[in-house]
Amino acid sequence: MANEGAQRRETLARQREQWETETALKAVMSDPEVQRLKHEIDALEASMAQELGPILRRFRERYDRAIRDADLDLLSRSCPGKHGRWGRICVLDIGHEAEYPHVGTTSEGQPVAWVGSAPDDD
Repeated sequence: MANEGAQRRETLARQREQWETETALKAVMSDPEVQRLKHEIDALEASMAQELGPILRRFRERYDRAIRDADLDLLSRSCPGKHGRWGRICVLDIGHEAEYPHVGTTSEGQPVAWVGSAPDDD
């Protein structure tokens, strides 16, 4: 009985912490300045992808072929870079960051380029 009560309190504490975190994030993300910066970053990422598109098109095509053909050797050499919004989609080889930013495609099929990587929490 005591163990069940402790587990219930623990569950409620986790739920409360999650609710507080989500509430704080919603408040921050709804701030007009944060929204303006989000749109600016989205525009810069799209612009950077458009500029680099012709140079990096062969990498995207190679990555798409590797996915289609299940080329595990090629996929194992792919950059693990992640975009916070779009997930793990960098089509370049490991170690490209000194020369190019991460490049990939959004779920809508649009090219995207970004600097840095989202936490590996999936």
